Amino acid sequence: MNSLLSRIKGDKVIWAVVFLLSLLSFLAVYSSTGTLAYRYHGGNTEYYMLKHAIILILGLLLMYFAHLVKYTYYSRIFQIALYIAVPLLAITLIYGLNLNEAKRVLPLPFNLTFQTSDLAKITLIIYLARELSKKQDKINDFKTAFFYLMFPVLIVTGLILLANLSTAALLFSTCLVLIFIGRVKIKYIMSMIGIGLVALILVLGILALMPSEKQGRLSTWKSRIESFVSGDHAPSYQTEQAKIAIATGGILGKMPGNSTQRNFLPHPYSDFIFAIIIEEYGVVGGTFLVLLYLILFFRAVRIVTQAPGTFGALLTFGVAFSLVFQAMINMGVAVDLLPVTGQPLPLVSMGGTSIWFTSLAIGIILSVSKEIDKQKQEQVDKAIEIANA
Repeated sequence: MNSLLSRIKGDKVIWAVVFLLSLLSFLAVYSSTGTLAYRYHGGNTEYYMLKHAIILILGLLLMYFAHLVKYTYYSRIFQIALYIAVPLLAITLIYGLNLNEAKRVLPLPFNLTFQTSDLAKITLIIYLARELSKKQDKINDFKTAFFYLMFPVLIVTGLILLANLSTAALLFSTCLVLIFIGRVKIKYIMSMIGIGLVALILVLGILALMPSEKQGRLSTWKSRIESFVSGDHAPSYQTEQAKIAIATGGILGKMPGNSTQRNFLPHPYSDFIFAIIIEEYGVVGGTFLVLLYLILFFRAVRIVTQAPGTFGALLTFGVAFSLVFQAMINMGVAVDLLPVTGQPLPLVSMGGTSIWFTSLAIGIILSVSKEIDKQKQEQVDKAIEIANA
């Protein structure tokens, strides 16, 4: 056991949070996939349990190997990855699997799918962290700095927008926060918001002029926003079932495996897994889950304040903010604070590439933390060497 712990570097609290989230994910996914198992696998509930366990284990291995790599190497790796992610987004829009009137994923072997937006998200964040750190001395020059930040953001989020409005909005917001942290002038950020809004209006206008069968997700976005904003519209079926799950969970919940709303709630293993967790583990379990994400963000901010360089600080903040922001959106949807978005709960919802990219993101945070610990140890060794001289 001690040998294993000695091989794990970086922030031990983050490792503990990851372990607890993975354990909760395993229990919640196994409990919530019963209906899916009876529908597609003759009642074999172990199928999804084993599949999810393998995905989680592979994710943890990816996280482990990612944290061994010095974080500065990711600067060059993901600069190249950006030139891969953009064409993949375009290919997905043309040749991707059509799920829920949108093409978001490419098919993989073993009934897995590759959501190209997951690659694009982490790639864009790391690209921005790299460019912001390199251009700190001329960060307020529009031509030499801000244009190179704005253009990739608009291209990537624009391609994602055509199939997934919520992911595009989440990524665009994360980029704005990261650019603000990177000391870009407010007037430039406001101009970026303005350009983004104009682009969004143009896309929606073009879609609205097209025949209804070619409008894609436009009607879905419209109905979701209208039903949330207007009190005259009845709550959606998903929202109603999630509320029932939360209300019947009470303080301590029905205990693991005793959910009833998993049989009625659409996607209880992904989009609405937080409602199932509250139903089975109660408000106590839901609060504990929220605290885990807040602890993850707090530890990440702590790493930011100690990071040995601007790139490490911006990288850690951008990746951590993206993960926790997505988690809060997912939980906000489940409790009807936000309109339905379809965002999974990071490292908890059932998934394939989404879990792996989340694991990679946390591994990168741990890589920065590992370098901080390494520098501290070198300083201690040097002080001891001077004292013994």
